[in-house]
Order: sequence, then structure tokens, then C-alpha cells
Amino acid sequence: MTNIEIKARYEDAERAEENLNALGAGMAGTFHQKDTYFKVEQGRLKLRELGTDEGHLIFYLREDLAGPKRSDYEIAKTEDPEALRAILTKIHGTWIEVKKTRQVWLWENVRIHLDDVKGLGQFVEIEAVTEEKGIEESHQRVETLMRALEITSEQLVEGSYGDIVAAGI
Repeated sequence: MTNIEIKARYEDAERAEENLNALGAGMAGTFHQKDTYFKVEQGRLKLRELGTDEGHLIFYLREDLAGPKRSDYEIAKTEDPEALRAILTKIHGTWIEVKKTRQVWLWENVRIHLDDVKGLGQFVEIEAVTEEKGIEESHQRVETLMRALEITSEQLVEGSYGDIVAAGI
């Protein structure tokens, strides 16, 4: 699957909610997530634990650019994330762990994540799924949401939360 996405530092979650409501976006829920990144030679591999009996193994390839960028990814679900984490740790080794509370909003083919990341602060991620609307239109929707959420180029982040944690920024 393919997304067009951005990540940005965003300290005013209340303002983001106001802007998202004004656009007609709907809140899908709030989730506590633990992402364990594994050492891999290409791309990124992480296990997202959503609970003791629910997890998603996510592999993705994405350039580390600050603006809207393409992300190609695959997801496999598991009912035993703890066992899967143990196996992957033995095979690949653990690189970094990230814990966050994520509020998910939906607008057309776009997922908006308002994230409170432990030790890093607040962020917004915008992910437009291209299968539904195509790459160009998805790119335009990400830019529309960036304007609506008043995201400046100075707020944009290049890498993953794992990269930020590892860099100690």
C-alpha cells in the first residue's frame, strides 16, 4: 500500500481539533500504542502493540524528507504481539521503542494522527491513502490539511519517531 504523508511538531492539540472539526473531519478514537523498531538493513520494521492481544507488524520504505512524501508499506496483524516481539528481537535485535497516545481523525481518504509521544512531545501526522484517490490528489489533500492545521515548514519532521528518540532531539 502507499500513503502520501507528513509528520510535524504540533503543540496545540486543542487548535488542531477545532480546525479538524471545521473541515468536517471525524474522530475515530484514541489509542495507546507501543512501537518497537527492529534493526533492518532496508526501510523500517516495527511492531505496534495496541494491547496484549492485538498488534500490527509494519514494514515501510520512505524517504526522510520534511515535506509530503511517499511511503510504501505492508501490515500484518497479530493476536500475540509479545511473542512476535520476542521472536523479532532474537532475529533482528531491537533498535528503539516509542510509546504514544494517538488520537485518530478521518477526513475523506486521509488519516490525521494527533500524537503525544512519551519524551518527545506533541506531533501531528497526516497520511493520505493513495489507493482510493491516487498519488496526485492525495498529495493535494495533505497540503490542504497542512494549510488548515496551520503547519509551517519549520514544524515538519524528516524521520520517524524512532529516529527522533535515537537522535535525542
